[in-house]
Amino acid sequence: MKKVYKMTIAGLQRELPLCEVTPSLDIAAFNMFGDVEITEKCAAELLKICPEHDIIVTAEAKGIPLCYEMARQGCRNYVIARKSVKVYMDNPISIDVKSITTSSVQRLYLAEDKAQLIKGKRVLLVDDVISTGESLNAMEALVKKAGGIIAGKAAVLAEGEAADRKDIFFLEPLPVFPK
Repeated sequence: MKKVYKMTIAGLQRELPLCEVTPSLDIAAFNMFGDVEITEKCAAELLKICPEHDIIVTAEAKGIPLCYEMARQGCRNYVIARKSVKVYMDNPISIDVKSITTSSVQRLYLAEDKAQLIKGKRVLLVDDVISTGESLNAMEALVKKAGGIIAGKAAVLAEGEAADRKDIFFLEPLPVFPK
């Protein structure tokens, strides 16, 4: 039986499976995919504490449900930074990112039309979990490269030392589990 970490998120009880990221560290995996109830509640609660914004940006993929739902309940505009160039993306801009949950350096892309949507706008960056902050830093750099203005940075959970940061909005701290 897999070990789990039980916690309350936006008033809802959830069991997060513990997953090994290194031989000396486990993390509690939070995955919003398929959990409409937690997505709706987290979006509503985050919107209560986040600054005013014109558009929401997240990186592909786990932040997409949250980003969509926050936009649906709030500003009605969102953009996804993609992890690969799609055939419909003209003149994309890009930035490199290294996340704790991926094994290699990735690249985030915004098509020219999406970059134009962001230009001069107040942008709220969102993700499901902020841990090392590398994904968030990459999204911030990409938005600034597109000419957007960072209004705030938000996540459902702040993992480990990220919970001590004063520059992010989040609903709950999430511990890490050294072995």
